[in-house]
Amino acid sequence: MGRIATLASGLEVGRTPIAMEIEHFIQLITGVAVFLGISFFVLSLILGYSWLEAVIFLIGIIVANVPEGLLATVTVCLTLTAKRMARKNCLVKNLEAVETLGSTSTICSDKTGTLTQNRMTVAHMWFDNQIHEADTTEDQSGATFDKRSATWTALSRIAGLCNRAVFKGGQENISVSKRDTAGDASESALLKCIELSCGSVRKMRDRNPKVAEIPFNSTNKYQLSIHEREDSPQSHVLVMKGAPERILDRCSSILVQGKEIPLDKEMQDAFQNAYMELGGLGERVLGFCQLNLPSGKFPRGFKFDTEELNFPTEKLCFVGLMSMIDPPRAAVPDAVGKCRSAGIKVIMVTGDHPITAKAIAKGVGIISEGNETVEDIAARLNIPVSQVNPREAKACVVHGSDLKDMTSEQLDEILRNHTEIVFARTSPQQKLIILELGCRGSQSFLSSRDMQSQLRS
Repeated sequence: MGRIATLASGLEVGRTPIAMEIEHFIQLITGVAVFLGISFFVLSLILGYSWLEAVIFLIGIIVANVPEGLLATVTVCLTLTAKRMARKNCLVKNLEAVETLGSTSTICSDKTGTLTQNRMTVAHMWFDNQIHEADTTEDQSGATFDKRSATWTALSRIAGLCNRAVFKGGQENISVSKRDTAGDASESALLKCIELSCGSVRKMRDRNPKVAEIPFNSTNKYQLSIHEREDSPQSHVLVMKGAPERILDRCSSILVQGKEIPLDKEMQDAFQNAYMELGGLGERVLGFCQLNLPSGKFPRGFKFDTEELNFPTEKLCFVGLMSMIDPPRAAVPDAVGKCRSAGIKVIMVTGDHPITAKAIAKGVGIISEGNETVEDIAARLNIPVSQVNPREAKACVVHGSDLKDMTSEQLDEILRNHTEIVFARTSPQQKLIILELGCRGSQSFLSSRDMQSQLRS
């Protein structure tokens, strides 16, 4: 957060469109006033007035041209507009932003909580090489899988332990799905799912106390915690969740039917197929893995160092995937349509996987029906992506890892040549770069938080 704050505070604040227009108007009025003042000064001397009277003419004409009512008029107009926006739940802290909003030509919008409702619900799970639908009913009457599976036991334990979300107090008599939580929306969804499926998560955590933790961050894209094992008094278990591709890279085996087997090409392909299928549904997918630490090397009381990492974070055991659905806000497709009809370009910039981001973008209209990306054209023509001319695709999905290797000119070309753009798996630093480049090519650039206020209204 400190690094993000430093990046944001180090930006140069440009002049707003209204400030530039007022400055241009004042320069024009000044030129006219000085010209008229000097003209009357010279004319007065020619007509025989004294130099003092001529100077009075000069000063009087210049002062008469000062637009005293301009400041009051502009302030009142902007204030009235801000008041109208406040009635639509959009708070304006800087009056000049009101006019800037009217000059917007490009909007960069985040996905989670802006285009979507930020009400995550676990929808599907993949373990034992099968996709299962999650049961979110209170009585668990819709179960579609055997909860006695050892793999499910391991997956539910990781989802419950590697999780910082908690239920707020005093809600024991409220159904689990309606309880308020403190924590991230994704973790809250996992918390409710495990609470419904396996019982009290708090008791699970009490039986497996946490001894070390590495919180999620946008660079690693994973969260790790180490717990004392309830089923082995002298041992610890390392549990991890995060972006599936990052988690899989750290694994050398996979848990199937409760047994660890090597993570071979066949299982990697099965993982990719499941990942693409769940992501294609517009769901946010998380990967889960674990490692039982040997008690001889990591006995009870061992001091785990999360800075120097005196414990293994590679060659872990992949357990499964869990996907969450975050439905789009009902008003978003209409808002995107209105923006487009007004000539405003809407770009999605998100940290989610490209498949998920693309599905949501199509759902809310950021990628129009019928418009294809380079990958879509390649799939339709059954040719490699490298053989497709990027300019033939109106839509474009850019991965954050590709963004790292792009020059400013290449990114400028994407912004210029594609009408519908989605940036996925981006870090906060990359979001800032995208915004800065967008500012160069447009009159003004509206950030995702302003977009959020717009969409909520």
